[in-house]
Amino acid sequence: MRSHRLAMSIFALALILGVGAGLRDRLDLWVAGTELPSLEVAVGAEVLARDGSLLRAFQVADGRWRLDAGSVDPLFLDMLLLWEDRRFQDHDGVDARAMLRAGWQALRHGRVVSGGSTLTMQVARLLEEGPTGEWAGKARQVRLALALERRLGKSGILDLYLRLAPYGANVEGIRAASLQWFGKEPRRLTPAQAALLVALPQSPERRRPDRFPEAARAARDRVLARAARAGLISGSDAQAAVAEPVPRERRAFPALAPLLAARLVNAHPGALRIETTIDSRLQRRAEQLAARAVRGRGPRLSAAIVLADHRSGEILAEVGAADWTDVGSGGFVDMARAWRSPGSALKPFVYGLAFDDGLAHPETLIEDRPAVFGNWQPQNFDNAFRGTVSLRNALIWSLNIPVVRLAEIAGPNRIAQALRRGGIALQLPGDAPGLAITLGGVGVTLEGLTEGYATLARGGRGIALSPLPGGAEPHRTQMIGPVAAWQVGDILAQNPAPNGARQRPLAYKTGTSYGHRDALAVGFDGAHVASVWLGRPDGTPVPGVFGGDLAAPVLFDLFDALPPAPLPPPPPQTLTLPNVALPLPLRRFAPPGKASAVAASPAAPDALRLTFPPDGAELRTDAPLIAKARGGRGPWTFLLNGIPAAIAQAQPVATLPNPGIGFSQLTVVDSEGASDTAAIRLH
Repeated sequence: MRSHRLAMSIFALALILGVGAGLRDRLDLWVAGTELPSLEVAVGAEVLARDGSLLRAFQVADGRWRLDAGSVDPLFLDMLLLWEDRRFQDHDGVDARAMLRAGWQALRHGRVVSGGSTLTMQVARLLEEGPTGEWAGKARQVRLALALERRLGKSGILDLYLRLAPYGANVEGIRAASLQWFGKEPRRLTPAQAALLVALPQSPERRRPDRFPEAARAARDRVLARAARAGLISGSDAQAAVAEPVPRERRAFPALAPLLAARLVNAHPGALRIETTIDSRLQRRAEQLAARAVRGRGPRLSAAIVLADHRSGEILAEVGAADWTDVGSGGFVDMARAWRSPGSALKPFVYGLAFDDGLAHPETLIEDRPAVFGNWQPQNFDNAFRGTVSLRNALIWSLNIPVVRLAEIAGPNRIAQALRRGGIALQLPGDAPGLAITLGGVGVTLEGLTEGYATLARGGRGIALSPLPGGAEPHRTQMIGPVAAWQVGDILAQNPAPNGARQRPLAYKTGTSYGHRDALAVGFDGAHVASVWLGRPDGTPVPGVFGGDLAAPVLFDLFDALPPAPLPPPPPQTLTLPNVALPLPLRRFAPPGKASAVAASPAAPDALRLTFPPDGAELRTDAPLIAKARGGRGPWTFLLNGIPAAIAQAQPVATLPNPGIGFSQLTVVDSEGASDTAAIRLH
């Protein structure tokens, strides 16, 4: 009898195990056959500063604020699991104990007392945006939760929750919520902040702190109380957290360099994380200066600023509009890239070409008197003339007649080519540039103008500025030589600081376009280059606006936010002499050939002549370059490519520094201004 009962027991156990195994197999098949929703949760693109901080975030296509979770404070995660799913690490997606408890409490009290949903089941509902109360919906959540656990594991489930949890309105996910309510990343939260972010997703609309602060506070405090009982926080920390007020308003999402950020996102479709070289501190300061510059100065006025490190080519700050949200002032127009007239801001490059060609020196005298160039008779800005002036003063005073005289010799086409080599793209009003290019009769962008001044700062060799790491590239061609570039910078550094600004080592130039439509200031020191524009994006005049009065103070304030960087010393071959000590051809500006026409006449018995090397000679670079002349009256000065190479020689012979491989121009000048020139080529 006993053996019979034992056999029956064994049979019953086997039957139960068999049924259980069959049910388990059926469950496995049921879960394995689950049709999963898309697990690719869209998040908005982010543009980051050089230190990794958020410059600007963008909404996803349906208008929701949803971001990649990033780094989250461990206290928040501990509170979340304690409040929502304390056995999260142990169950397989469904917590049977919690569901049985919730069902028993609902039967006993006639209402829902506690929920049985796991964090995984909540993710299942959020993925499909399914219902929470219907049995069919619950069954679907259970099946999907089991499938998700198998597919993603615990870390994948938690990551989805941190991105999808609802926080009211169009905000989803811990990171967007932390930025909205606290204006900070969730990597470090106070206990009160962490508790509020745990409580809100349970009832995101009815607990919104901006609408229902008391409900939000009560829910937060319940989370804090449970955290204190569980030992996550101390009693004193809980008391301090309860005393902390809840936020009463939603904060705007970060929007530093907003127009630049939008441009980068458009240029990199599909990129979710774009790193830049922007310095968030300097960007914030530049935006403050732009906003202050237009405040109280009339309607529709905007501003733009570009700041870069000319040593690396990295753009550190860029402001496209004084207020990018103001439609009335054209805030949607990126004025850092808009075509505008530079006014007098291109004049330094014309002087640089004249210095580089050996046609002039900063102390060379030139006439500032009425002159006609074809059918054009330019005037100075104040309609006055200064007579005979040095080129140094002509540039400091931004006189028009002297620079047009220099431009006539250099030629508009050559000037345009040099500007493009320096990184300044041009929008020409006609098919070809004219002399008016020197006075602002051409379109440039503020970015391009900044790049051109970076070329001056770098000794005539430019670099393509970029807001992207590794995006800056040095130009392969030289715009002007290092001596000429230094001479221009040395002159610009003598411009007086604007009223109220601290004098500092800054080489800068201002510009005001025709009709007072644009006010500009551009400058550099030993490390940085910056430009400022103010005006109306629609191009209408702004009466009384001047670059020196409006833009220059902003430029100086911007450089005050930078560490001092002295301008470099002159290159070794620079000729730093007063006018009276210059070679005679450099004392007063005259077109090439006029000063030496009489002295070089064949009828003159002692005409100065360069005897070696002869014109057209080809020489080797491994031998000393010896120059010899005959005739003329000593002392003699020899110039290589317009730069004095041997000054005031007692005899008409000199050993010159090797100019390097390529074509060079060798000139000899005597004490009376006679000269002779030879073009040579070195191999």
